[in-house]
Amino acid sequence: MTPMKRWQTWLGIVISIVFLYFALRGLHLDEAWQVVKNARYIWLLPGIAVYFIGVYVRAWRWHYLLRPLKKIPTRSMFPIVTIGYMGNNIFVARAGEVLRAVILKDRYEVPVSASLATVIVERIFDGVVMLGFVFLNLGAVSHLTGSSGFIGSIRSLAIWGAVIFFAVLLVFLLAAMFPKPAERLITTIVNKVVPSRIREKTLGIVLRFMSGLESLRSPVDALMVLITTVIIWLFETGKYWFVMHTFDFEVSFFALMLMNGIVNLATTIPSAPGYIGTFDAPGIAVLVAYGVPREMATAYTLVLHAALWFPITILGAYYYLRQPLRWGKQVTAESRQEQEQDVGSQVDPLESVPDKNNP
Repeated sequence: MTPMKRWQTWLGIVISIVFLYFALRGLHLDEAWQVVKNARYIWLLPGIAVYFIGVYVRAWRWHYLLRPLKKIPTRSMFPIVTIGYMGNNIFVARAGEVLRAVILKDRYEVPVSASLATVIVERIFDGVVMLGFVFLNLGAVSHLTGSSGFIGSIRSLAIWGAVIFFAVLLVFLLAAMFPKPAERLITTIVNKVVPSRIREKTLGIVLRFMSGLESLRSPVDALMVLITTVIIWLFETGKYWFVMHTFDFEVSFFALMLMNGIVNLATTIPSAPGYIGTFDAPGIAVLVAYGVPREMATAYTLVLHAALWFPITILGAYYYLRQPLRWGKQVTAESRQEQEQDVGSQVDPLESVPDKNNP
């Protein structure tokens, strides 16, 4: 393990411990355990089924974003998406996102930097929808303060988060819709900032990344990605709803949308693998703010977390073991060859990505 990875691991562990402290402080563990033992776990089955429908829709969304690069059937994308989830659940720093890009390169010869661009686009749209879920419940957000386990103003954090996500999304949309001016700007920046010994390689990586944004050039395509993202997160909220019926409490579907939005935004914070603490503390706090007893809220959130973690991780491991990644010299050699080809083809970098608006 490199010093950087070791530092990231320990930072994530410390952050998880802090979040777990806020999640479990003042909790009567014996009462929470009784709630867990008396739960009606049959309700997990429809919840898991609904969740995997959402995962399949995710696979379709990634297929849709990758169309300009390579048309890959959704049924072929689904195993890779589950492997990515597995990677996110067992490695730090959302390494599963890189893992699925590398697998896509290994199996379908899609450049890693280009597929990573589509992954980042997915995450930006996810963030926008999560913030939409929060803003849809702004009235309830005002109650999520220190008394329910939150520190500071969630309303202010949501507003600043929205500004950041929409700003990044706007940059990506402009870069996709006006590729040649964007490439000129990027080429100028790279030439001025990047040292000459790695300038061509860096430019090649950035331009391949730009090619991954091609699916956003059409407003219709961007709208389709947004609608699909809303559907994905409604399916996931559906799992929250089914798991709720495992326990003796009830809140509205909108309350679960708010919980879904807040906990998934919180999991963008570095943590131990599996989002330990960063998922649980905000989830418990939201339910407590809605009047759910702390022991009940804790039992529900921990069971929900496990129900989200184990099935997708097991399925991802199964798919990975069926066709493991060719780690080693072959993949390394292919990646190096790809970089050399990209650098050699960039005599005029402005011609590297076709402009569909000017055929």
